Amino acid sequence: MPRAGWYFRFRFLKHHIRYKEGMLVEFDGLALESLPGVVMIPRATSVALVDRVAEHVGSSAGVVADVGTGSGALAIAIATRAPGATVWATDTDPQAVNLARANAIRNGLSERVHVRLGDLLEPLPRSLDVIAANLPYLPWDEESLHPELAGEPAAALFSPGDGMTLYRRLLEGAAERLTPGGLFVVQLRGRMLAASAEEISLLEPAFAERAA
Repeated sequence: MPRAGWYFRFRFLKHHIRYKEGMLVEFDGLALESLPGVVMIPRATSVALVDRVAEHVGSSAGVVADVGTGSGALAIAIATRAPGATVWATDTDPQAVNLARANAIRNGLSERVHVRLGDLLEPLPRSLDVIAANLPYLPWDEESLHPELAGEPAAALFSPGDGMTLYRRLLEGAAERLTPGGLFVVQLRGRMLAASAEEISLLEPAFAERAA
């Protein structure tokens, strides 16, 4: 493609030009469709999760879970960077599931990225080499304190109780699902938290229930 063509494509993706019913966005060099108000627009900060998972899996035939996949951005980026991996992604929103499947097809990865409707790890294979997630963690009673998030889907941002409910449930289920030497990695408040299957309990304080 001529240089001008590449520049036009970059500008097209960079500025999130609307595409059909949603908008086309760029994440880790991939073109993905997003649906405003339904899924979060993928943030560049989440590329760190992709980096960590890709480093762990390498060229092996690992089985990776992306929990709360939204548009499928993490799952598709991981599958792209780890060409031997099979990625299973979950979401509780049927619209998000359909969108993630469409994005996997768009990027030619539908044979290795499998998207399932369901709660956390429930619809996934029993044994997993990696569990990755970027789940909501803000308490619902703080919704009015974040006007900058207006327009983003509330269910992708806010969680019951102190906000850590989903992460605690995921952590509880992860220990028995990860293979020996497996990786648990999540994004929380702009930070990446990671631990091996054998050391996953060390992350419990990060998700401890806050005192009332």
